[in-house]
Amino acid sequence: MKLLNIKIVIYITVLFLSIPATAQKTDTLLLEQLLRSNAHLFDTILKDPGKKEVQILYTRITRDKKNKPSFAYYSYRLNPQRYFYPASTVKLPTAIFALEKINELGIAGLTKETAMLTDSAFPNQTSVIKDSSSKSGLPSIEHYIKKILLVSDNDAYNRVYEFVGRERINQRLKAFGLKHSRINGRLAVGDKGASKRYTNPVRFTNNGQLLYQQPLQYDRLEYTIQLENTLQGHAYVDGKDSLVRQPFDFSDMNVYSLYDQQMILRRLLFPESFHKKQRFRLTSNDYNFLYRYMSMLPGESKVPAYNLSEYYPAYGKFLYYGSDSNAVINPSIRIFNKYGDSYGYIIDNAYIVDFDHNVEFLLSAVVQSNNDGVFNDDKYEYETVCKPFLKNLGRIIYELELTRQPTYVPNLSRFKLAY
Repeated sequence: MKLLNIKIVIYITVLFLSIPATAQKTDTLLLEQLLRSNAHLFDTILKDPGKKEVQILYTRITRDKKNKPSFAYYSYRLNPQRYFYPASTVKLPTAIFALEKINELGIAGLTKETAMLTDSAFPNQTSVIKDSSSKSGLPSIEHYIKKILLVSDNDAYNRVYEFVGRERINQRLKAFGLKHSRINGRLAVGDKGASKRYTNPVRFTNNGQLLYQQPLQYDRLEYTIQLENTLQGHAYVDGKDSLVRQPFDFSDMNVYSLYDQQMILRRLLFPESFHKKQRFRLTSNDYNFLYRYMSMLPGESKVPAYNLSEYYPAYGKFLYYGSDSNAVINPSIRIFNKYGDSYGYIIDNAYIVDFDHNVEFLLSAVVQSNNDGVFNDDKYEYETVCKPFLKNLGRIIYELELTRQPTYVPNLSRFKLAY
């Protein structure tokens, strides 16, 4: 059964015809109309979108006769000053910057496949010299990125973050004009205080031969961003499992606005739509590697291999599938995405393609549900609020795209990969 209300199809068709394909302004009406015309799906959200911290950015892609894309933007409650915890979405730019750094080092024999050994040189740092999930039994940037993109592995992200370095990560964000983002800490290890400023020493070796050594790094810089909503809730559970009756403070945590997330994704997927100086410093092999593992399902990976009862096909595909363990995968659809979920927030930043129907679009969204107002208590309404919202949102946008009749059919072969 189609989710899209027939009345809204007429409204949308008129709206599409009235907006040039090259328009750069963001339309703020369409998405709200879509949500309200499908109120039976979004009633919980529409009752109080502010409390649910909803933000949406949908980008329509139109191809010309040379297959060159142009973009039109549609948003709902998009606000770069409104803080939300970005969780694992910060892993994608960090992975990209790691590949850039390897290319820029330009050391003979040093590639993303080279063994990277992580040492420790500051309190609470840990070392890594083995990885049983890799073919060689050794860790590498390539293998870490696979784990980041396939199942959002936190330790893999932390090791890549340590290689790139906090200062460089934020320099690259700034270079791309992403003013509402900063990545200043590891994930899931209680990274705070002085430890946030120090990143581990690392070594790259080949058959025991040292190719490159990076010492302990210290970042003295601050990355101040003016934000609202950094104090949330009325209580939280601290590291000692004690209830602290005061708001939870996000002011020193990672920041990654929804607009900036989609610009990273667009720059990755459509580099030709940016000036050469504003493109990532990646090789064709790097791009294809990232595309493959962003869109690969966990069960399609042989190295690393995953338990399918835990990492089911739709795992991590929140938009369109709702990360539902019982979802039936549409074989013609591929989702290139990076999601995050923590502190009651779920975020998904995705490029969705249907090869059979020549459909493509960018969709990024965040939603939170924390009804008791207590953080770190693991009582969030992911299953009843967040996941259904993202699933239904992805589907109504997909059905909207099916109603379009483009002048030129897109050639999507670039994204049709072997898995």
